[in-house]
Amino acid sequence: MADRDEKETGWRGSRHLWLEAARAALLEGGIDAVKIQPLATRLNLSRTSFYWFFKDRAAILDALLADWDATNTGALTQACAAYAETLPEAILNLLSVFLRDEDFDPRLDFAIRGWALQSDAVMARVAAADAQRLDAIRQMFLRFDLDPDEADVRARTVYLVQIGYISMQVQETLPVRMARIPAYVKTYTGQVPSARDLARFHARHGVNDVEGKE
Repeated sequence: MADRDEKETGWRGSRHLWLEAARAALLEGGIDAVKIQPLATRLNLSRTSFYWFFKDRAAILDALLADWDATNTGALTQACAAYAETLPEAILNLLSVFLRDEDFDPRLDFAIRGWALQSDAVMARVAAADAQRLDAIRQMFLRFDLDPDEADVRARTVYLVQIGYISMQVQETLPVRMARIPAYVKTYTGQVPSARDLARFHARHGVNDVEGKE
């Protein structure tokens, strides 16, 4: 029976496979590209296979939103809660998220925000996610005994700059981004990151020497 179930699931695809196809379609063509028949064609599966995993198009759209929230918002909040000895190290933990697309996918954030312009319900989901992310960054600053008002403004500075990168679709090479990191940390925290903090940060991203690289 188990073998039969596996064969049938393989023939119909899987929930994950359909969701990945929907995500790819969203990134390539916006929310209007996420439709059942085009997804079936993309996967070379029958349209009826879709209904083994989702009730209707609304269900897979809701799953896309849930996946975005779990991955992008989840990665950010986890980074904010990660252990750090100093405030600059805490900021570097957060900035690491935006340097790794497998943690926080800026293309997905951009696509979801574009979708939100067409849907009040999605706009509300985005607003809730933004509030959750901002609060996580604010709490990170508060852990290092900043005044609540200052923590709030610094959190907004960090987050709105990063969302600006996404909204403007800024393209920077890793060496260029890395070279700017110390100044960003000083701007965000009022403190200069230590050589030790930066060395660990560079090692995390496979960078040994920022200077002189193109």
